[in-house]
Amino acid sequence: MAAPPPILLSFPKWLMSLLLLFSPIGWSYDALTPGCHLYPFNVSIRSDRRGTCKGTHLVYACVGYCESSAFPSRYSVLVASNFTHNITSASRCCTISKDAKVKVRLDCPRGRHHDEIEILTAKACRCDMCRKSRY
Repeated sequence: MAAPPPILLSFPKWLMSLLLLFSPIGWSYDALTPGCHLYPFNVSIRSDRRGTCKGTHLVYACVGYCESSAFPSRYSVLVASNFTHNITSASRCCTISKDAKVKVRLDCPRGRHHDEIEILTAKACRCDMCRKSRY
């Protein structure tokens, strides 16, 4: 039997169990690599605070990171801003480039009725201009 890697020997077994217990199930190698990727997660929807009617559905978000930079502003920018804009930033954010509507079925107790609502899910992601809000 091969010996475990040295890094695993230095972790107490209880700590390793906690790390495994609190690790998100949906994490994949893609979500941890550079770039902007689709990331699946389950969304739960309730009709009211008591959860009278409820449903779940797998949807996708965009996660990851894109390049950004900050540098001293050019002299012409300084003059135009009365020397107040001394740093120029160029940044891009991971965002949804294509979305789709999906229907979530809300099941109610004792088969009273079934509601369907539409929510958005990401279909494609890209690095794009950062915005405060897209929707």
